[in-house]
Amino acid sequence: MSTPVRAFVVNTLETMNLDTAGVTDETPIGDDGLELESLTTAELVMQVEEEYGVKFSDEDVEALQTLTIGEFVAQVEQRSTQVTAQAGSA
Repeated sequence: MSTPVRAFVVNTLETMNLDTAGVTDETPIGDDGLELESLTTAELVMQVEEEYGVKFSDEDVEALQTLTIGEFVAQVEQRSTQVTAQAGSA
C-alpha cells in the first residue's frame, strides 16, 4: 500500500537515519522489524502528530511497538479522517 501517510512515515524514518530498505506494510515497528526504541517511536509519533494534526496518548505510543508499519499508517489515516470530520462539523 502506497499512501501519502506511508510515504511520510518512511521519509521521517529515513531522516532519523534509520535503514528503510525493504520496509513493507508487514514490517514490525518493534521487535524483529525496525527495532525502534521507545524514544525513536515517540519522535516518529511527534512528527506524525504535527503533520496530520492527530494525537496519540502515551499508552498508544507504547502499543505502537507491537504494530506493523501498515497498521500504524492505518491508525494515522483513521485518526486524520476523524480530525477532518470533526473540523467539518464545527
